[in-house]
Amino acid sequence: MFDSGLGGLTVAHAIMRQLPSESLVYFGDTARVPYGPKSPDTVRRYSQEIATFLIEQGVKAIVIACNTATAHALPMLRQSLEVPVIGVVEPGARAAVRASRSGRIGVIATAGTIKSSAYVRAIEAESPDARITARACPLLVPLVEEGWIDHDATRAIAREYLAPFMHDEVDTLVLGCTHYPLLKSLIAEIVGPAVRLIDSAEETAADTRRMLTDQSLHAASSEAGRYRFIASDDQAQFLALGQRFFGDTIERVELRTFG
Repeated sequence: MFDSGLGGLTVAHAIMRQLPSESLVYFGDTARVPYGPKSPDTVRRYSQEIATFLIEQGVKAIVIACNTATAHALPMLRQSLEVPVIGVVEPGARAAVRASRSGRIGVIATAGTIKSSAYVRAIEAESPDARITARACPLLVPLVEEGWIDHDATRAIAREYLAPFMHDEVDTLVLGCTHYPLLKSLIAEIVGPAVRLIDSAEETAADTRRMLTDQSLHAASSEAGRYRFIASDDQAQFLALGQRFFGDTIERVELRTFG
């Protein structure tokens, strides 16, 4: 699986819990984070490079643990690769529709994901009458990557970003970037208990489990899976932040750079 940085570890963690016998290779493209402001063509190129690298590691399926890469590169990778590819947008959209009581659903994501309208299309496919408010929150990813999870600056920026959702009285808010669940407590503090926060990690893990079962790709052994973590830059920061959020599951981080 891959993400633009460490945010996709939220998805990796859910897969580890739901599929404890599966081994995992996680690639975080920390040298080129964030993906949100980059053009669709650039995101597709990055995604193809990383997917090719993962195939070389002998993986049997790929999870795109990045909403922007899912929005821009999922169809291309499904067409070009011989292994199953799962994204995070559709699982999150399904969970949001199930959770919403009023049909007023908010989406926060990177600029690239919002511009693609991937979540709007996915939610409307599940519930054509849904009323959707979507807004890009481009500063949140670098704040997470900096480790500013509970910081006054992050709180002030999040309040500014979230104000339109309070005005529109959404009852469900999709955290449309895998970095954002790391800010879940801060976001919940701002939007209040009446708003259900949707993080697609658990839904994506469930889709992965179903896919592996349906295609007879699930691990034959009941032994615990093995995990590799790879970054394209600054393994030390990746390791420090990864251990801060997910404990000693991450023992070491390898380095793999791209030109």
